Amino acid sequence: MSVTELTPESSAKSEKKFLVVDADAHIDPPHEAWADYLPEKFKERAPRIEEGEDCDYVVFEGNRRPILMINNQAGRKGKDFKMVGKRSEMRNVRDPKIRLEDMDTDGIDSAVLFGGGPLGTSDSEFYIESYRAYNRWLWDFCGTDRKRLTGVAYMPMRDVDETIGMIKEVAKLGFKTINIPAFPQAKDALSTSAQVGKMASGQIAALTGDPSSSTPYWSACFDPLWQTICDNDLNVTFHLGGRIPRFGQKEYFLADLVMSKVAMAEPVAMAIYGGIFDRFPNMKWAIVESGVGWMAWMAEYMDRTWEKQRYWTNSDIKERPSFYMDRNIFGSFINDRTGILNRALPGGKNIMWSSDYPHSETTFPNSHQVIARDFEGVPDAEVQEIVGGRAKAFYKVDI
Repeated sequence: MSVTELTPESSAKSEKKFLVVDADAHIDPPHEAWADYLPEKFKERAPRIEEGEDCDYVVFEGNRRPILMINNQAGRKGKDFKMVGKRSEMRNVRDPKIRLEDMDTDGIDSAVLFGGGPLGTSDSEFYIESYRAYNRWLWDFCGTDRKRLTGVAYMPMRDVDETIGMIKEVAKLGFKTINIPAFPQAKDALSTSAQVGKMASGQIAALTGDPSSSTPYWSACFDPLWQTICDNDLNVTFHLGGRIPRFGQKEYFLADLVMSKVAMAEPVAMAIYGGIFDRFPNMKWAIVESGVGWMAWMAEYMDRTWEKQRYWTNSDIKERPSFYMDRNIFGSFINDRTGILNRALPGGKNIMWSSDYPHSETTFPNSHQVIARDFEGVPDAEVQEIVGGRAKAFYKVDI
């Protein structure tokens, strides 16, 4: 049975059997909030909304674009999905009271919140300050109920010293997890070899960085950053970014979605083979919304190729690649029966369930029915670890 065939008539509350910590839910600031959190010099340049007859528009830096709805489809059936529309047609997930009510409806005890991060500006200074503004707004939003709402701070990766300073800022606020791009960013933070027609370069760079960067994360220049992360007892996430789907281009979208998941194998493999986890054995990374069914295959493939190829490539990592997958790498999924069945295999062990609320893949409002379907035959203790316990520990959720 598909998610769309499930019905919310049988209440999630009545079927609730497990403590659920949603490893990946979503939130973006209301457009009006940017002016409240940006530095004074940038307030007048904040996005604003113009209401239209059939759709509303975001006006920013001389551009006027329709409000995109693909990331706010919670409660709609697939046949009713819309790409653009009015804000009044969208679920008001930016109201913490409504969000908590939806979590109650769906039987979610606590949710980890990822957002869009910075604004899609073409001004590097403005861009970096919008990271700070986003993080401050998110911290305040989660203050509604910190046991139930846990935010992930977003970091730029154009300059190691700059990022170290920002890490210390968010750690002082109380964040426990930071999200970084899949690859380091260019010096201006905005330029990237990854281009998607309907997205600003800055928005792409926040997720992807620059895949053509000549200074990969394993480079020694990043070691002070990894040390700062460890010193502040933070964990690291990558929210996709290995490849960005071409949103709004329906002829590519479905195929791009597949590649957006498995493309996250590249930054993980680069980190393992680059020896990052030998130098920083306590650091933990999570690839979020990537799906997990492919992770056990990846671990086995890396082991087998490393056994033969490590000599001529001068690979000097201390352990087999699967060792680091099991010790340092976590992953989250939405619907992934294959990943659940692979949960005992090397590389497939550190998996966490998520609802993806309110995005188009969300299991809301049927999350507990989906869990029951996808975890059929799995012992309750293992289900509990995957749908709650592991995310609670990774994100340091106080519930």
